[in-house]
Amino acid sequence: MNQNKQYCLALDLKDDQELISKYKAYHASGNAWPEITDSIKSAGILDMQIYCTGNRLFMIMEVDQTFDPDLKAEMDAGNPKVQEWESLMDQFQVPLPWADEGQKWVPMDKIFQLV
Repeated sequence: MNQNKQYCLALDLKDDQELISKYKAYHASGNAWPEITDSIKSAGILDMQIYCTGNRLFMIMEVDQTFDPDLKAEMDAGNPKVQEWESLMDQFQVPLPWADEGQKWVPMDKIFQLV
């Protein structure tokens, strides 16, 4: 039986086509810094995809049973390269209006599944 779990999250980008294009370029295949993709994989994230419509982003993550979002946040806080990447991405991102203070990616609730 598959023990993997899926997370879906949302975040907005600044409504500026030039910034959106730059953000997409940073995330194009092979462009994300290797230290960032390594930190993602080492946290138990098996697959991560980001989709964009307009200025809204949707992230889908498949994680294994070792993934702990609190531990990932702690690891990221102590990783200078991840902090550098996060600071770089801050120029593009806008928290959703209902996000908690300091929260970027907001978890989404599953409301439908085809069975």
